[in-house]
Amino acid sequence: MNIETIPYSQYVKNIPQEGRCILGQQKNEQIIVYQAYNNSIADFAIENQYFGGNSYSYSRMSWIKPNFLWMMYRCGWAQKENQERVLGIWMRKTDFDFILQESVFSSYQENIYETHENWKNELANKTVRLQWDPDHDIYGNKQDRKAIQLGIKGDLLKKFGKEMITEIIDLTEFVKLQKKIIDSGELDMLQVPKERVYEPNSEQTKLRIGLKEQST
Repeated sequence: MNIETIPYSQYVKNIPQEGRCILGQQKNEQIIVYQAYNNSIADFAIENQYFGGNSYSYSRMSWIKPNFLWMMYRCGWAQKENQERVLGIWMRKTDFDFILQESVFSSYQENIYETHENWKNELANKTVRLQWDPDHDIYGNKQDRKAIQLGIKGDLLKKFGKEMITEIIDLTEFVKLQKKIIDSGELDMLQVPKERVYEPNSEQTKLRIGLKEQST
């Protein structure tokens, strides 16, 4: 399982407690993002190391999340229907930055787009949707910290699914084991992926995704 884990008690001490931040596990020039699928899609992805097959559709939007606990909240620790398999997807940071650069907020942000018309033009011309949502703890409780998720569609989704991925790993058994530990209350045994704050490679990208305020 090509991922580094640490005790949950250590994890919570080493991450920001509030504000927007991109949390993710990183190694060298790569970052991992997460998705959850049904068995058919997951089996194909693990076997072929790209997304495809009869059950996967490139005509829909697909969301990626670099934050493990946000993914656990979304998929219910691999217990929600059609999200029974949790995949870790290693990709190059340069490609992740490109996706960030192509992103547009799902809702209007006056301080970024200035007018609704500008925002709508961005929506029409970009293939990535950006959302900052409350992060969650292991029980699903909302946190003051905001986590990022990115919805990809069109040609960029095909590029992500077939060209940007360096490795796909199946984290389902790890996830299920940690859920059992949570349910048993033995939190001193709980492990989560080690994460740290990710910094996009350009100031313009930080402005685009709301990590930095426009200068006046």
